[in-house]
Amino acid sequence: SVINTYAPISLSEMADVALLNRIDTKYVMTTNTLLTALSQLQNDYRVLEVDGIRLNHYQTLYFDTADFDLYYRHHAGAADRYKVRSRAYVESDLSFLEVKHKTNKKRTIKSRLQTERMQTMVSQETAVFLQHHYPYEVAELLPVLWNNFTRITLVSSHRPERLTLDMDLAFAQGQRQVALPGLAIAEVKQEGYSTRSDFIQQMRASGVRQTSFSKYCLGASALYPHLKQNNFKQNYLLVQKLMQGASHDRIH
Repeated sequence: SVINTYAPISLSEMADVALLNRIDTKYVMTTNTLLTALSQLQNDYRVLEVDGIRLNHYQTLYFDTADFDLYYRHHAGAADRYKVRSRAYVESDLSFLEVKHKTNKKRTIKSRLQTERMQTMVSQETAVFLQHHYPYEVAELLPVLWNNFTRITLVSSHRPERLTLDMDLAFAQGQRQVALPGLAIAEVKQEGYSTRSDFIQQMRASGVRQTSFSKYCLGASALYPHLKQNNFKQNYLLVQKLMQGASHDRIH
């Protein structure tokens, strides 16, 4: 696979580019388009490798209120919004409770608390953390959506920049499930937006446009069809188009 042609970087080395306060730039494409882009960038990025593994599995549980207030703030285009999730990094055997804050200056600020295991409810300990980083009523948060995916993480060899590449997306809640094979979501994480990013330049050359995209909102609207979703229609049409064109190739 093309990803095996990249030089590795370790978790400890990657700590220097944690970028917990950053600008995010997202792209959605087929895995085939991503593979083609990756074949051009070996000199510009290194790949995160943990115990010889470069393709890592993530498990996420999103929290929202009974009325899906966090979902609807995103749907309404609120410039200041939050996501709350418990996430397990499977190969690393690490779990965190995370609050992701998108500010009205378009920055993403991520706060996280390491936990012994994934959190399926708000405990006394986690409530204290949430009260410091989440401005709304913590007691109203409920687990609403599971999300699994595989991720490749690249680190720029030239500037403070990380790149996450998510594939094999699947969502579930209770008996309801939906999977999106053949789809890839790329996210460029920078201190400040710069078109000097080699990946952003590669996306431009490939004709792939930036998009505002939320895995949580996509999964929630698919598994909770009563949710208002007209403002996400453009993204859903893009996903449908890509899914139809995807050959469902995987990165191994």
